[in-house]
Amino acid sequence: MQVNLFDPDAPKKSTNLSINSDLLRQAKERRINLSQALEGRLAEMLREDYYLHWNEENKDAIDDYNRRVDNQGTFSDGRRRF
Repeated sequence: MQVNLFDPDAPKKSTNLSINSDLLRQAKERRINLSQALEGRLAEMLREDYYLHWNEENKDAIDDYNRRVDNQGTFSDGRRRF
């Protein structure tokens, strides 16, 4: 399940940032779009953070479910053929 954590259609906003000069040189040589690369990585980091916190918040429920499956199996145990 993919969760939209930001509005991909939001307008762009200019910003200033500092970057290692060698990284910048190499990125320019390889024609890497810095804005696109940064947006993509920030989106990944937001997703990672979201799911990390989601797992922490739901740990008790997940553990309860896994214990129940370990003890009782799943509803389809008698029906599946694999």
